[in-house]
Amino acid sequence: MVTRGRTIARLVLAAAYLVAGIAHLTRPAGFLAITPHWVPAPELVVALTGVAELAGAIGLIIPRLRGAAGIGLALYALCVWPANINHALNDIPLGGTHLSWWYHGPRLALQPVIIWWALWASGVTDWPFRRRR
Repeated sequence: MVTRGRTIARLVLAAAYLVAGIAHLTRPAGFLAITPHWVPAPELVVALTGVAELAGAIGLIIPRLRGAAGIGLALYALCVWPANINHALNDIPLGGTHLSWWYHGPRLALQPVIIWWALWASGVTDWPFRRRR
């Protein structure tokens, strides 16, 4: 069921992924800095993540692609979680700035919410708002 809240959530998520995708492609240094050492071809991976974010953002807007985009963005958010963990555990500065656990703690804790948001905003799941019959 499409509701006003779901539509707003989908548009906000699409805008966020659009901005993030552009950032991955135009200013990759920060993303490369937090990429774990075991990721092969980090420059290519960061560029591909930018493309994935842009494709997901566009897909959220196109009704027939919306569900696939939601699943793809949920999987994407799961796959980049190690970079966020690496950033936090190794205190990697971005632009010379070290971010405290006041940033990293909520950022890591909210990753499951971002995964759920992609699935809910795209209509893949109604949980936890499904009405009981």
